[in-house]
Amino acid sequence: MEKLADKIAPDPVLIGVEAGAHEELPEGALAGLRDAMIAEVSADALTPDAAALCAADPAMTVQQAKVRLLAEALFNLQRAEGPEAALQAARPGAGQPMALRAALSARTVPPRLKDDCFAMPQGVDWVPVDEALDRLRAALHPVKPARLVPLDQASGLILSSDAIARRSNPPRQNSAVDGYGFAHAATGAGPQRLPLIEGRAAAGQPFDGAVPAGAAIRILTGAILPQGVDTVVLEEDTALDGAAVVFDGPVKPFANTRKAGEDVAEGETALSAGHRLRAPDLALLSALGVAEVRAFDRLRVGVLSTGDEIVASPADPAQLHQIWDANRPMLLDLARSWGYAPVDLGHVRDDPAEIEARLTGAAAKVDVILTSGGASAGDEDHVSALLRRKGTLSSWRIALKPGRPLALALWDGVPVFGLPGNPVAALVCALVFARPAFSLLAGGGWLERPGFDVAAAFSKSKKPGRREFLRARLTPEGHAEVFRSEGSGRISGLSWAEGLVELPDEAVEIRPGDPVRFLPYPMLGLT
Repeated sequence: MEKLADKIAPDPVLIGVEAGAHEELPEGALAGLRDAMIAEVSADALTPDAAALCAADPAMTVQQAKVRLLAEALFNLQRAEGPEAALQAARPGAGQPMALRAALSARTVPPRLKDDCFAMPQGVDWVPVDEALDRLRAALHPVKPARLVPLDQASGLILSSDAIARRSNPPRQNSAVDGYGFAHAATGAGPQRLPLIEGRAAAGQPFDGAVPAGAAIRILTGAILPQGVDTVVLEEDTALDGAAVVFDGPVKPFANTRKAGEDVAEGETALSAGHRLRAPDLALLSALGVAEVRAFDRLRVGVLSTGDEIVASPADPAQLHQIWDANRPMLLDLARSWGYAPVDLGHVRDDPAEIEARLTGAAAKVDVILTSGGASAGDEDHVSALLRRKGTLSSWRIALKPGRPLALALWDGVPVFGLPGNPVAALVCALVFARPAFSLLAGGGWLERPGFDVAAAFSKSKKPGRREFLRARLTPEGHAEVFRSEGSGRISGLSWAEGLVELPDEAVEIRPGDPVRFLPYPMLGLT
């Protein structure tokens, strides 16, 4: 028994081992020990650790693992705090089980910690942003049917086929100004005097007749040029002597006139397939006589929030361990501002069965699903776990900051974008990934990230390996300043910002005045 004690502490400590925990000892090894026993210890607290040890070494029994771990824990405790502390931690019924377990030596080596808490975990392959975008672009296609839509109901819809001009704009050559029209061949250099004929030409009131060579007629903006008129002199450049108009020559031929069809000619493509109709587009098509267009039905975007910590509405009370749902109203409005039909799928707790049921129900009524929360690989990250197990997970672990836990998958044939639960990361991921992908699904084609270079008003030393997006806005001088903190928990930075600064994957050193790429919110469809 002294040999066992020697394993436990440099100074032999006589112990009693719980019944059944000494199977590895030779028969009779404990004979006569009871009378000399000075303490009794229990290895019950080490059951979880023993199970883990047995899993690593299947040849070892649970009781053998307990004895080995108990000896190790007592040895470590005795060396660190003395024999009394070691025996007290293992005393049956009144011991300190967590102290006993904490005394065990680590059996795995954790990744080396860095001062950057956002550093990529070692041994994990992250997908670069551009590669993830390429995967999306290759995998997706328009999912909505097309139909004929009256022009007055087509705002925000995406054309599925070209819109063709029914007639030219302008339909006839007309005047661009108020003035006097005449044939250019009858004029020359120097002062010109042309007799006026009776009548005038106005928009909607054409002159019914011809203007003789060497004469002029009063003409107003938009009026069709009468026969015999090919040039117009601006009213402010003329004078009248009662029966004639006087002006200085020479005047350029066809001055102040518009050619028929110079804007859009009959039969030409006015707007191409894939174009989203806006107010100016409705004006153009109406001017060209287009009364209806063939367009895709509006994309239906379902938005679902997950998490036990989430309270669905700020109108409801929240306990200190709970937070109100910030993502769902943000993402629903983002879908609306992109021109889609937002569908509120509500909030669901961190329950795999409930999440599965909600996803299945949503897939029957929407075209694409945005979820927030549960997109990583933690114990409660049920969204990514479900997509991996029952969906078709295509890509995740995107190398960007903020927002690297991103799930991209299909559920019952419906694309699912599993966004991070953090609102800052959720918005960045939506702008970077969902915006171009949704446009493709809706029939509008792939959208690149628009932006322009400006001078930096900040300093930053960026490490390699990830694309980074910083909340930013422009100073009065037109330089990009960034939010005071890069912490993704600072939701106020989203409201403070007017856009994002995009930093490349590689390492960069930014100093004030250096060019950086600025992506304004409005250019990303965030209005």
